[in-house]
Amino acid sequence: QVQLVESGGGLVQAGGSLRLSCVVSGRAASTYARGWFRQAPGKEREFVASISRRVSNAQSGDSVKGRSTISRDKDKNTVYLQIDRLKPEDTAVYYCAGASAPFDLYTPISSSQFDVWGQGTQVTVSS
Repeated sequence: QVQLVESGGGLVQAGGSLRLSCVVSGRAASTYARGWFRQAPGKEREFVASISRRVSNAQSGDSVKGRSTISRDKDKNTVYLQIDRLKPEDTAVYYCAGASAPFDLYTPISSSQFDVWGQGTQVTVSS
């Protein structure tokens, strides 16, 4: 059974940076494409970033484009999401997700393409 565990959330001032981590465990977990989504109160879950499973192609959502970096450390089975120049509207619960489909080069962006989800980590950006 594949499991994802996020960490790194917290309270940050606007303009600051934050790096979230997502550790995956379980059989074949290291082969999963990975993504980050977020959900603010009263809003739908929103795509933030994703990375393909082999070539590490990456894609970001419009709301964080130019401010975010997704990366992976294969030896640690960990994917990172760094967001710079944080804004109050970045406040949300951030979820890590894994996709078991063979997205070797492709970067999934729809939540329906992901099979496994973490519990989420709260990020609060104060103005």
